[in-house]
Amino acid sequence: MTTPTTPPDAGRRELTVALLGGGTVGSQVARLLHESADDLAARAGAPLRLVGVGVRDTVRPREGIDQDLLTDDIEGLAASGADVVVEVLGGIEPARSLILAAMAAGSSIVTANKALLAEDGATLHAAAEKHGVDLYYEASVAGAIPLLRPLRDSLAGDKVRRVLGIVNGTTNFILSAMDENGADYADVLAEAQALGYAEADPTADVEGYDAAQKAAILAGLAFHTKIPLGSVYREGITGVTRAQVEAAIAAGYVIKLLAICERIERSSEGEAGVSVRVYPALVPARHPLAAVHGAYNAVFVEAAAAGDLMFYGAGAGGVETASAVLGDLVSVARRHVAGGPGLIESTHAALPVLPVGRAITRYQVTLEVIDRPGVLARVARVISRAGVSVEAMRQSASEARRPGGEEAGPATATLVIETHTAAESALASIVRALTGDEVVLSVTSVLRVEGS
Repeated sequence: MTTPTTPPDAGRRELTVALLGGGTVGSQVARLLHESADDLAARAGAPLRLVGVGVRDTVRPREGIDQDLLTDDIEGLAASGADVVVEVLGGIEPARSLILAAMAAGSSIVTANKALLAEDGATLHAAAEKHGVDLYYEASVAGAIPLLRPLRDSLAGDKVRRVLGIVNGTTNFILSAMDENGADYADVLAEAQALGYAEADPTADVEGYDAAQKAAILAGLAFHTKIPLGSVYREGITGVTRAQVEAAIAAGYVIKLLAICERIERSSEGEAGVSVRVYPALVPARHPLAAVHGAYNAVFVEAAAAGDLMFYGAGAGGVETASAVLGDLVSVARRHVAGGPGLIESTHAALPVLPVGRAITRYQVTLEVIDRPGVLARVARVISRAGVSVEAMRQSASEARRPGGEEAGPATATLVIETHTAAESALASIVRALTGDEVVLSVTSVLRVEGS
């Protein structure tokens, strides 16, 4: 005779969930909550019941959402005291006010709002601590990739030295297509918009704003330090040309828009701190990040004890982001079931966020110079005076002539210089000095080299 077993949620009250937003991500969250209800209840230790979905338009049907759950009283739903409020509205306001009202009512929060977390995460964390609730946001960076929880929890006993990653799928799609097809930036951007990878106004992606928001979140977790969004150095990809991409391939590199967060130790240059920056960079073809194509994301973590770790997967999309949201939802539910305090933001390190000039990197500088004796030595002296050493220097001559062989001007040469590692400030001063030198006709390309 078998003894009946007791389901893990027997005797447990159900946990209520309020969903703010019924768009692409919100509809997938609602659908998965319904379709996977039994599995989610078993994992969480109690049933999860969706009590309402806050939207501006309750008339429009939304796939995956029961019409009876829709309400346009978003403020009332947020402050209703649900066990968990899931915010997938995006933007700064009204999302911030809604989340703060929900916390004040005793609700834990799951959000995918990278913009708000990067802009004012400190306020949200302080409110969560004040009200004794949880704040989870795995879906805010790199979509479905489980990245933030490993940084916060799995590596809590380690010392993260560097986080290097492709965290924006739109720009990676564009740069990959330029690399693989030899296309121009404008043509690939138009293709990305047609396929839905890029918005009609792609500024947030192509100018690096989206990646900068994610870099601020990553750096805060990795280095236990508050990272103001304004302290993240940012460059986009709009200036990347087909010529640069072709030159990168010839030299054994690919160009990627990278989010870089690294710990910089104390040196003669100044105090220790954290450098957080976003820019297009040359990545050696042998590096794992070089093989990340299309709209995929990947983040490379360098830790003192764990060594090198890489996280790879879909960085966006409704169902992918919903997967990360539900993972957080189950974690919050387990805390409700088991009891205990909510998560507290770890900013104990309080490291200063250093200016980009303190970053240590390498440069590849391409010059158009007058082709005459002594030019190489002159350029080398400029670099040497800045205290930077040259790793490689390549020259290819090109002579301008009119039809019939008559010379149109002085012979010119293309000079490609790769430096050893140095402070960004020293490398930038070299570019300024070369730009003003009489033998340099133009500085045609300046790219940093990362991941080597």
